[in-house]
Amino acid sequence: MKASRLLSIVLLLQVHGRMTTQQLADRFDVSSRTILRDVEALSAAGVPVHAERGRHGAIVLDARSRLDLSRLEPSELQLLTAVGLSPDQLAQIGLGEVGEHARAKLTAAARRSGPGEPALSEVLLIDPAGWFTPTTTRDLSSLLTAARQGRRLVVTYRHSGHATADTYQVDPYGLVSKQAAWYLVGDVNGTPRMFNTNRVVTHKAMDEPAESRHGQSLQKVWDQLVGEFTTDASVEIHAHLRANRLDLAARILGSRLIDVSIPVDGWLTITVAYPDIESIRQLLQFGDHIEVLDPPEAVQRVHDLAHQLMEAHDPAGSINVSGQYN
Repeated sequence: MKASRLLSIVLLLQVHGRMTTQQLADRFDVSSRTILRDVEALSAAGVPVHAERGRHGAIVLDARSRLDLSRLEPSELQLLTAVGLSPDQLAQIGLGEVGEHARAKLTAAARRSGPGEPALSEVLLIDPAGWFTPTTTRDLSSLLTAARQGRRLVVTYRHSGHATADTYQVDPYGLVSKQAAWYLVGDVNGTPRMFNTNRVVTHKAMDEPAESRHGQSLQKVWDQLVGEFTTDASVEIHAHLRANRLDLAARILGSRLIDVSIPVDGWLTITVAYPDIESIRQLLQFGDHIEVLDPPEAVQRVHDLAHQLMEAHDPAGSINVSGQYN
């Protein structure tokens, strides 16, 4: 447990630069004295970390330091993988550049095992990437640096489905990795926002300091945003779904799938929560494996969308724009 805590402290300081003893103690549910002993152990091991004394004291990591992934032990590598941070992802945000030599050392270390035991990497695989999600090669280190230095960002961002980008001034809290995507989390005019970095067109750190809300942290703001996203459900859709498509529905709908009945004759009833009726478009990908039951406006919208699809894909051109057969 101590080894995992030491590594976690280093990773937190890589992101935040400095944290108070009490913040770290609260994070790991240990005493402040334990954190100070951990800092002494890290310093003795050569990690450039020290404790600043005084009223505004904190645990500080040298900003020039980088995590040398090739020096990690197997258990530490497994911890990074378990929390969804692969060596490639860490390198992407500037927490260690892994060359071929270092990568070979990482592979060899991960395969170490006890006498007569298979390597853990042979019996355990954790893939943090999401299904059908393209891997980004964007360099995110400058965004992370701005967050660590507490500098405001000017970001041009293209929202999903929009042809042009909008400009925002963002007071950043940091970056979050979720299902193979990185998100910039920050305040825009005091309101928390998340930005998928795949849709960040340009960004520039300003000289003026960020104005983060008092008492807020990256974890708190992220939890709030996730909570708002998962509870944004003003419309409940009820539908029949073929029972053999339930696993697919769980992967596609995620937390939107809020209720599932017992299968009857190969079909089951599902309840899906959406912010609006228009979101029902997502269910069209199930084709004839689904039948929307209610509310009536959802049934009507599916009917209209299906008719539009029929018109667009009529191979003989036998349907005119009014929907009448020629």
